[in-house]
Amino acid sequence: MKALLTLAASAVIGLSASAIAADFAPAVIYDTAGKFDKSFNEDVFRNGAEQFVKDKGIQVREFEPQNEEQREQGLRRLASRGQSPIVAVGFSFGSSVEKVAAEFPDSQFVIIDSVVDLPNVQSIVFAEHEGSFLVGALAAMKSESGTAGFIGGVNIPLIQKFSCGFEQGFKHINKNGTVYSEMISTDFSGFNDPAGGSELAKSQISKGADVLFAAAGGSGSGVYQAAKDAGKYAIGVDSNQNYLMPGTMLTSMVKKVGLASYESWEAAQAGTWTGGVKVLDLAAGGVDYAMDEFNASLVTADMKTKVDAIKADIISGKIKVHDYMTTDSCSY
Repeated sequence: MKALLTLAASAVIGLSASAIAADFAPAVIYDTAGKFDKSFNEDVFRNGAEQFVKDKGIQVREFEPQNEEQREQGLRRLASRGQSPIVAVGFSFGSSVEKVAAEFPDSQFVIIDSVVDLPNVQSIVFAEHEGSFLVGALAAMKSESGTAGFIGGVNIPLIQKFSCGFEQGFKHINKNGTVYSEMISTDFSGFNDPAGGSELAKSQISKGADVLFAAAGGSGSGVYQAAKDAGKYAIGVDSNQNYLMPGTMLTSMVKKVGLASYESWEAAQAGTWTGGVKVLDLAAGGVDYAMDEFNASLVTADMKTKVDAIKADIISGKIKVHDYMTTDSCSY
């Protein structure tokens, strides 16, 4: 009942919704961490749904599942109400989108970070390994110990993709450097366990890591706090998290999930939406490293020049970044 109330209460209201075509009714269903997770979901909310309402004046209906079972329930309820396209935030929606999209073939669905092979599903995936390479290189430039750490939320290929890219970037700068890589959990609870993230961070710091990269959703806050307490550096993920702990956050590996959601709704509104797989890599602006006033004092002009040169070399193909998901290994 709580989740159903959330559906109504959290709907983003646009006054000019009645002026659009009746079959265009965009929606989003967030992952269980909620839309204010300061990471993946919040970027979809801030730079996707909220921005779309501001720019277009069109309602974007939202749903926040309270548990795993409500993923499929929420998707079906949105589809049955005529919402389309429906953006499902995260790979954990894979089986639910596959099932519900088959039941509603005339509705459009979007899934982020997973591929569902149905004509009415747009699957948006990112080149996380390329963005992680950039922040790995930056970490190596900043590290005094020659040792860094990676902490993932769940031990799955997608998160290993971050880890592998980060290690490649670090060793591109320091070939003899050390990168510890550990996962908080084998299930989705690892994305909402700050204490678990903090425990692994403290362990890696004790082994010499002075820059920590977390790809762990809400668990990242524990990693960042541990780094701050120890006087070390941390790297955010998905959205720009530099503002969370200025002086500690070296940078963030951003994935433009909010922009991707926005553009999918915009395409549907214009009648140009298509199903299939959409890959957002470094060249397409889908991933990047974040610079702003909160980390400007931590990244020197020389460091930025070097990272930007690496970025250009990845885009041109001069630097090939190995994708863990192509081989299920990080042998590069």
